[in-house]
Amino acid sequence: MEITIMTFNLRVDVPSDNENSWKNRADRAAEVIKKHDPGIIGIQEGLSYMLSDIEDRLGNYQYLGRGRDVGNEGELSAIFYKKDILNVVNQGQFWLSEQPSVPGSKSWGSDYPRVCTWGHFQLKNYPEKEFFIYNTHLDHISQEAREQGIRMIWDVIGTHQLKERPFFLTGDLNATPENSVITYLKSKEKLVDAYTILEGEIGSTFHSFSGETEGHPIDYIFAAKEVQLHNTIVDRCKINGSFPSDHFPVILKSSL
Repeated sequence: MEITIMTFNLRVDVPSDNENSWKNRADRAAEVIKKHDPGIIGIQEGLSYMLSDIEDRLGNYQYLGRGRDVGNEGELSAIFYKKDILNVVNQGQFWLSEQPSVPGSKSWGSDYPRVCTWGHFQLKNYPEKEFFIYNTHLDHISQEAREQGIRMIWDVIGTHQLKERPFFLTGDLNATPENSVITYLKSKEKLVDAYTILEGEIGSTFHSFSGETEGHPIDYIFAAKEVQLHNTIVDRCKINGSFPSDHFPVILKSSL
């Protein structure tokens, strides 16, 4: 069964972005999602009204996740899924801190609260096919917070893998390939970096609305080794003459 996975940092709505503020990008963000028709999308930097805008424009998607701040406020690391092909078996969210069940908590010098949202899904037409997805946005300031956070996520993945179901990890990890966060993930025998099947240089995935490709990625999709990887792309196209975000979305076509 084929399934397409996308990771997409939307760029939080900042009015001072002017022509790149969310009200001017919502249609473009929805269009790039429609273009690839993913079954699952790991979203970063989505505020609740931004996610509602995406739902309204796409129609066939719902999302999991809650705001990272106290009172369900702030950015979400949401998981969008196609509701006509997927059932939610279970879901959850934890904070990347020493108090993972406390909303708004942060540790290890993290500049903001950071979370990981996860979902356990079943394919409606193939109920024997189940998988997990984990989506996160690691801190952009503290290396210790990134390292502690990714270890916490890996530990949680381990608790869910008693039956060794396929799984994916998506996110803006704020780490380039030589960073210990990425080398840690690549050291796991059960995990495969989707970029391993991308032809040529990966290039940058953050571009600050410039379209710059020089550099290295900070946005990633990892998959369990049981997953068959078919194609990975970084979509650097403009939509109606402008970019949908300051990050390029990354898309993986795979089979469970």
